[in-house]
Amino acid sequence: MKVIKNHKSIARTVLQAEADAIREAIDRLDDQFDAAVEAILALTGRVVVSGVGKSALIGQKIVATMNSTGTPALFMHAADAIHGDLGMIQTNDLVLLISKSGNTAEIKGLLPMLRDKGVRIIAMVSEQNSALARQADYVLHAYAPVEADSLNLAPTTSTTVALALGDALAVSLLEARGFTRQDFARYHPGGSLGKRLFLKVADIFPQNGCPQVNANTTVRDIIFEISAKRLGATAVVDENGQLAGIVTDGDIRRTASAHDAFWQLTAADIMTHSPKCIDPDAYAVDALKRMQEYNISQLVVTHNERVMGFVHLHDLLKEGIV
Repeated sequence: MKVIKNHKSIARTVLQAEADAIREAIDRLDDQFDAAVEAILALTGRVVVSGVGKSALIGQKIVATMNSTGTPALFMHAADAIHGDLGMIQTNDLVLLISKSGNTAEIKGLLPMLRDKGVRIIAMVSEQNSALARQADYVLHAYAPVEADSLNLAPTTSTTVALALGDALAVSLLEARGFTRQDFARYHPGGSLGKRLFLKVADIFPQNGCPQVNANTTVRDIIFEISAKRLGATAVVDENGQLAGIVTDGDIRRTASAHDAFWQLTAADIMTHSPKCIDPDAYAVDALKRMQEYNISQLVVTHNERVMGFVHLHDLLKEGIV
Protein backbone atom coordinates (compact mmCIF):
# COMPACT_ATOMS: atom_id res chain seq x y z
CA MET A 1 0.00 0.00 0.00
CA LYS A 2 1.36 3.38 -1.04
CA VAL A 3 2.07 5.72 1.84
CA ILE A 4 0.90 9.29 1.26
CA LYS A 5 3.18 11.87 2.80
CA ASN A 6 3.68 15.59 2.66
CA HIS A 7 6.70 15.82 0.38
CA LYS A 8 7.45 19.46 1.13
CA SER A 9 7.38 18.72 4.84
CA ILE A 10 9.91 15.91 4.37
CA ALA A 11 12.10 18.18 2.25
CA ARG A 12 12.03 20.88 4.92
CA THR A 13 12.97 18.34 7.57
CA VAL A 14 15.95 17.16 5.53
CA LEU A 15 17.16 20.66 4.73
CA GLN A 16 16.74 21.74 8.34
CA ALA A 17 18.74 18.73 9.57
CA GLU A 18 21.55 19.45 7.14
CA ALA A 19 21.53 23.17 7.90
CA ASP A 20 21.70 22.43 11.63
CA ALA A 21 24.63 20.09 11.06
CA ILE A 22 26.55 22.78 9.18
CA ARG A 23 25.87 25.24 12.01
CA GLU A 24 27.20 22.62 14.40
CA ALA A 25 30.33 22.31 12.24
CA ILE A 26 30.84 26.07 12.53
CA ASP A 27 30.77 25.87 16.31
CA ARG A 28 33.21 22.95 16.30
CA LEU A 29 35.89 24.70 14.22
CA ASP A 30 39.06 24.96 16.29
CA ASP A 31 42.83 25.40 15.99
CA GLN A 32 43.06 22.09 14.15
CA PHE A 33 41.48 23.75 11.12
CA ASP A 34 44.06 26.54 11.17
CA ALA A 35 46.86 24.00 11.51
CA ALA A 36 45.54 21.95 8.58
CA VAL A 37 45.37 25.03 6.36
CA GLU A 38 48.93 26.02 7.29
CA ALA A 39 50.15 22.48 6.63
CA ILE A 40 48.66 22.53 3.14
CA LEU A 41 50.05 25.99 2.41
CA ALA A 42 53.54 24.74 3.33
CA LEU A 43 53.28 21.69 1.05
CA THR A 44 55.75 21.15 -1.76
CA GLY A 45 53.61 18.26 -2.96
CA ARG A 46 49.87 17.75 -3.40
CA VAL A 47 46.79 17.11 -1.31
CA VAL A 48 45.69 13.51 -1.89
CA VAL A 49 42.03 13.08 -0.95
CA SER A 50 40.64 9.63 -0.23
CA GLY A 51 37.54 7.88 1.02
CA VAL A 52 35.06 5.13 0.17
CA GLY A 53 31.39 5.13 -0.83
CA LYS A 54 29.68 8.50 -0.73
CA SER A 55 32.69 9.97 1.06
CA ALA A 56 34.73 9.15 -2.03
CA LEU A 57 32.32 11.15 -4.17
CA ILE A 58 32.58 14.09 -1.79
CA GLY A 59 36.35 13.72 -1.96
CA GLN A 60 36.31 14.00 -5.74
CA LYS A 61 34.38 17.24 -5.52
CA ILE A 62 36.83 18.64 -2.96
CA VAL A 63 39.72 17.73 -5.26
CA ALA A 64 38.03 19.51 -8.17
CA THR A 65 37.47 22.63 -6.06
CA MET A 66 41.04 22.68 -4.79
CA ASN A 67 42.54 22.23 -8.25
CA SER A 68 40.41 25.06 -9.62
CA THR A 69 41.41 27.44 -6.83
CA GLY A 70 45.18 26.99 -6.76
CA THR A 71 45.76 23.98 -4.49
CA PRO A 72 47.19 20.98 -6.40
CA ALA A 73 45.15 17.92 -5.45
CA LEU A 74 44.30 14.43 -6.67
CA PHE A 75 41.84 11.74 -5.69
CA MET A 76 42.72 8.19 -4.62
CA HIS A 77 39.97 5.72 -3.76
CA ALA A 78 40.79 4.08 -0.44
CA ALA A 79 39.87 0.63 -1.74
CA ASP A 80 42.15 1.03 -4.79
CA ALA A 81 45.06 2.23 -2.68
CA ILE A 82 45.95 -1.31 -1.54
CA HIS A 83 45.84 -2.51 -5.16
CA GLY A 84 48.55 -0.26 -6.54
CA ASP A 85 47.22 3.30 -6.31
CA LEU A 86 49.20 3.94 -3.14
CA GLY A 87 52.15 4.48 -5.46
CA MET A 88 50.76 7.85 -6.50
CA ILE A 89 51.48 9.26 -3.04
CA GLN A 90 54.87 10.91 -2.56
CA THR A 91 56.52 11.72 0.75
CA ASN A 92 56.01 15.46 0.23
CA ASP A 93 52.24 15.00 -0.20
CA LEU A 94 49.55 15.28 2.44
CA VAL A 95 46.55 12.95 2.63
CA LEU A 96 43.01 14.05 3.49
CA LEU A 97 40.91 11.05 4.55
CA ILE A 98 37.12 11.43 4.68
CA SER A 99 35.05 9.02 6.76
CA LYS A 100 32.00 9.51 8.94
CA SER A 101 32.86 6.69 11.38
CA GLY A 102 36.62 6.75 10.93
CA ASN A 103 36.57 2.98 11.37
CA THR A 104 35.78 1.59 7.92
CA ALA A 105 37.98 -1.34 6.95
CA GLU A 106 39.50 0.41 3.93
CA ILE A 107 40.45 3.49 5.94
CA LYS A 108 41.86 1.48 8.85
CA GLY A 109 43.86 -0.63 6.41
CA LEU A 110 45.24 2.45 4.71
CA LEU A 111 46.45 4.21 7.84
CA PRO A 112 49.55 2.07 8.61
CA MET A 113 50.63 2.22 4.97
CA LEU A 114 50.43 5.99 4.98
CA ARG A 115 52.36 6.12 8.24
CA ASP A 116 54.99 3.90 6.68
CA LYS A 117 55.36 6.35 3.79
CA GLY A 118 55.81 9.20 6.29
CA VAL A 119 53.03 11.43 4.95
CA ARG A 120 50.90 13.62 7.16
CA ILE A 121 47.18 12.92 7.47
CA ILE A 122 44.16 15.18 7.83
CA ALA A 123 41.07 13.38 9.08
CA MET A 124 37.65 14.69 8.15
CA VAL A 125 35.56 12.59 10.50
CA SER A 126 32.44 12.68 12.65
CA GLU A 127 33.57 10.21 15.31
CA GLN A 128 36.53 11.67 17.20
CA ASN A 129 37.15 8.46 19.16
CA SER A 130 37.94 6.50 15.99
CA ALA A 131 41.00 4.87 14.49
CA LEU A 132 41.24 7.62 11.89
CA ALA A 133 40.93 10.49 14.35
CA ARG A 134 43.45 8.96 16.75
CA GLN A 135 46.11 8.42 14.07
CA ALA A 136 45.67 11.64 12.09
CA ASP A 137 47.94 14.65 12.42
CA TYR A 138 45.01 17.04 12.09
CA VAL A 139 41.31 16.41 12.74
CA LEU A 140 38.49 18.36 11.08
CA HIS A 141 35.40 17.49 13.08
CA ALA A 142 32.62 16.85 10.56
CA TYR A 143 30.09 16.10 13.28
CA ALA A 144 26.98 14.29 12.02
CA PRO A 145 25.46 12.02 14.69
CA VAL A 146 22.40 11.20 12.57
CA GLU A 147 21.53 11.22 8.90
CA ALA A 148 18.57 13.16 7.52
CA ASP A 149 16.50 10.15 6.46
CA SER A 150 14.07 8.52 8.90
CA LEU A 151 16.05 5.26 8.83
CA ASN A 152 19.33 7.03 9.69
CA LEU A 153 21.03 5.05 6.94
CA ALA A 154 21.54 7.10 3.78
CA PRO A 155 24.63 9.36 3.83
CA THR A 156 22.98 12.79 3.75
CA THR A 157 23.81 14.99 6.70
CA SER A 158 27.30 13.53 6.99
CA THR A 159 28.16 14.10 3.32
CA THR A 160 26.71 17.61 3.41
CA VAL A 161 28.91 18.55 6.37
CA ALA A 162 31.97 16.99 4.73
CA LEU A 163 31.29 18.88 1.50
CA ALA A 164 30.85 22.16 3.35
CA LEU A 165 34.05 21.63 5.35
CA GLY A 166 35.87 20.84 2.11
CA ASP A 167 34.62 24.11 0.64
CA ALA A 168 35.71 25.95 3.78
CA LEU A 169 39.17 24.42 3.48
CA ALA A 170 39.50 25.26 -0.23
CA VAL A 171 38.30 28.84 0.19
CA SER A 172 40.57 29.40 3.21
CA LEU A 173 43.49 28.26 1.05
CA LEU A 174 42.32 30.47 -1.81
CA GLU A 175 42.21 33.53 0.42
CA ALA A 176 45.55 32.72 2.05
CA ARG A 177 47.23 32.46 -1.36
CA GLY A 178 45.76 35.78 -2.51
CA PHE A 179 44.11 33.98 -5.42
CA THR A 180 42.81 36.56 -7.91
CA ARG A 181 40.17 36.76 -10.62
CA GLN A 182 42.96 36.44 -13.18
CA ASP A 183 44.28 33.31 -11.45
CA PHE A 184 40.79 31.83 -11.53
CA ALA A 185 40.47 32.60 -15.24
CA ARG A 186 43.70 30.73 -15.97
CA TYR A 187 42.24 27.62 -14.37
CA HIS A 188 38.91 28.00 -16.21
CA PRO A 189 39.77 28.94 -19.81
CA GLY A 190 36.98 26.93 -21.41
CA GLY A 191 33.23 27.31 -21.47
CA SER A 192 31.06 30.23 -20.49
CA LEU A 193 32.68 30.58 -17.06
CA GLY A 194 36.14 31.05 -18.56
CA LYS A 195 34.85 33.51 -21.13
CA ARG A 196 33.11 35.56 -18.46
CA LEU A 197 36.44 35.80 -16.66
CA PHE A 198 38.90 36.60 -19.44
CA LEU A 199 37.15 37.46 -22.73
CA LYS A 200 37.50 41.15 -23.55
CA VAL A 201 35.60 43.47 -25.83
CA ALA A 202 38.69 43.64 -28.05
CA ASP A 203 38.31 39.91 -28.70
CA ILE A 204 34.79 40.40 -30.03
CA PHE A 205 34.11 43.70 -31.76
CA PRO A 206 36.55 43.35 -34.75
CA GLN A 207 34.28 40.67 -36.24
CA ASN A 208 31.62 43.34 -36.78
CA GLY A 209 31.55 46.17 -39.25
CA CYS A 210 31.97 49.70 -37.99
CA PRO A 211 28.89 51.66 -39.08
CA GLN A 212 29.51 55.40 -39.00
CA VAL A 213 28.19 58.53 -40.62
CA ASN A 214 28.82 62.24 -40.18
CA ALA A 215 26.43 64.82 -38.81
CA ASN A 216 25.30 65.90 -42.30
CA THR A 217 24.41 62.40 -43.51
CA THR A 218 20.78 62.18 -44.65
CA VAL A 219 18.25 59.80 -43.15
CA ARG A 220 18.22 57.78 -46.35
CA ASP A 221 21.97 57.17 -46.19
CA ILE A 222 21.80 56.50 -42.47
CA ILE A 223 19.30 53.72 -43.13
CA PHE A 224 21.57 52.28 -45.82
CA GLU A 225 24.55 52.30 -43.43
CA ILE A 226 22.64 50.66 -40.58
CA SER A 227 21.20 48.02 -42.91
CA ALA A 228 24.58 47.24 -44.46
CA LYS A 229 26.37 46.72 -41.14
CA ARG A 230 23.43 44.91 -39.48
CA LEU A 231 24.03 46.14 -35.94
CA GLY A 232 20.86 48.16 -35.49
CA ALA A 233 22.73 51.44 -35.13
CA THR A 234 25.43 53.67 -36.51
CA ALA A 235 27.92 55.96 -34.83
CA VAL A 236 27.98 59.63 -35.77
CA VAL A 237 31.54 60.96 -35.94
CA ASP A 238 33.05 64.40 -36.38
CA GLU A 239 35.77 65.36 -38.82
CA ASN A 240 38.43 63.92 -36.49
CA GLY A 241 36.75 60.52 -36.23
CA GLN A 242 35.66 61.17 -32.67
CA LEU A 243 32.26 60.10 -31.44
CA ALA A 244 29.55 62.76 -31.65
CA GLY A 245 26.46 60.60 -31.20
CA ILE A 246 24.55 57.51 -32.23
CA VAL A 247 21.51 56.79 -34.39
CA THR A 248 19.60 53.57 -33.77
CA ASP A 249 16.75 51.83 -35.54
CA GLY A 250 14.53 53.04 -32.74
CA ASP A 251 15.59 56.64 -33.25
CA ILE A 252 14.61 56.43 -36.93
CA ARG A 253 11.20 54.89 -36.19
CA ARG A 254 10.38 57.43 -33.52
CA THR A 255 11.49 60.34 -35.72
CA ALA A 256 9.56 59.07 -38.76
CA SER A 257 6.28 59.18 -36.86
CA ALA A 258 6.93 62.69 -35.53
CA HIS A 259 8.22 64.60 -38.60
CA ASP A 260 6.48 65.23 -41.89
CA ALA A 261 9.76 66.26 -43.53
CA PHE A 262 11.43 63.08 -42.36
CA TRP A 263 13.58 62.52 -45.47
CA GLN A 264 15.13 65.98 -45.22
CA LEU A 265 16.52 65.31 -41.76
CA THR A 266 20.19 64.56 -41.09
CA ALA A 267 22.08 62.64 -38.45
CA ALA A 268 22.52 65.84 -36.45
CA ASP A 269 18.74 66.16 -36.20
CA ILE A 270 18.00 62.71 -34.82
CA MET A 271 21.14 61.40 -33.13
CA THR A 272 21.45 60.72 -29.43
CA HIS A 273 24.30 62.69 -27.91
CA SER A 274 26.69 61.06 -25.43
CA PRO A 275 25.90 57.44 -26.33
CA LYS A 276 26.87 54.56 -24.07
CA CYS A 277 30.41 53.43 -24.85
CA ILE A 278 32.96 50.89 -23.70
CA ASP A 279 36.73 50.58 -23.99
CA PRO A 280 38.12 47.68 -26.03
CA ASP A 281 40.17 46.56 -23.03
CA ALA A 282 37.05 46.10 -20.87
CA TYR A 283 35.81 42.59 -20.12
CA ALA A 284 32.97 41.31 -22.26
CA VAL A 285 30.95 40.59 -19.12
CA ASP A 286 31.20 44.29 -18.23
CA ALA A 287 29.76 45.12 -21.65
CA LEU A 288 26.84 42.84 -20.83
CA LYS A 289 26.31 44.58 -17.49
CA ARG A 290 26.18 47.99 -19.20
CA MET A 291 23.68 46.76 -21.76
CA GLN A 292 21.49 45.34 -19.01
CA GLU A 293 21.81 48.49 -16.92
CA TYR A 294 20.66 50.78 -19.75
CA ASN A 295 18.37 48.27 -21.49
CA ILE A 296 20.21 48.57 -24.81
CA SER A 297 21.51 45.99 -27.26
CA GLN A 298 24.75 47.58 -28.48
CA LEU A 299 27.64 49.67 -27.24
CA VAL A 300 30.01 51.87 -29.22
CA VAL A 301 33.60 50.75 -28.72
CA THR A 302 35.81 53.80 -28.30
CA HIS A 303 39.37 54.54 -27.31
CA ASN A 304 40.39 58.11 -26.52
CA GLU A 305 36.97 59.13 -27.88
CA ARG A 306 37.72 57.65 -31.31
CA VAL A 307 35.20 55.16 -32.69
CA MET A 308 36.66 51.68 -33.15
CA GLY A 309 33.50 49.62 -33.66
CA PHE A 310 30.46 48.14 -31.96
CA VAL A 311 29.81 45.24 -29.62
CA HIS A 312 26.30 43.82 -29.82
CA LEU A 313 24.25 41.71 -27.45
CA HIS A 314 24.16 38.99 -30.12
CA ASP A 315 27.97 38.80 -29.96
CA LEU A 316 27.79 38.08 -26.24
CA LEU A 317 25.07 35.49 -26.77
CA LYS A 318 27.17 33.76 -29.40
CA GLU A 319 30.18 33.66 -27.06
CA GLY A 320 28.08 32.20 -24.25
CA ILE A 321 28.54 35.22 -21.97
CA VAL A 322 24.80 35.62 -21.39
